[in-house]
Amino acid sequence: MGLTYADIELESVWGALPKRRINVRALVDSGAVFMIVPEHMALQLGFDLTEVSQREVILADGSRRVVPMIGPLRVHFAERYCDLSALVFGDEPLMGAVPMEMMDLVLHPATQRLTVNPESPYLPVAMAK
Repeated sequence: MGLTYADIELESVWGALPKRRINVRALVDSGAVFMIVPEHMALQLGFDLTEVSQREVILADGSRRVVPMIGPLRVHFAERYCDLSALVFGDEPLMGAVPMEMMDLVLHPATQRLTVNPESPYLPVAMAK
């Protein structure tokens, strides 16, 4: 087993910004929670990092850090999408559990693939309770 990556599209959908889209290869990590984008991608999408909210996060090593949070951001994968906020830090995009759950995706670590849930191939399904 190794790292799993997926080709996704990120789109800024905030009303004051012109719509901008970029295609990226993102690390898929079900142990992470949020969508994370590096600073240069947030800027490519048109976000002004001096005018966004901040969020304190706890990293995998237990350290704490305050980082910008941008949004709304639309994440596209396999003809599905979700709208969410994303944290801005690091050197590569990372798709955590929240966007995967919102799009009803399944991570297959043994084959290093991310796929649409085969139990709901046409429309994402979510637990609402």
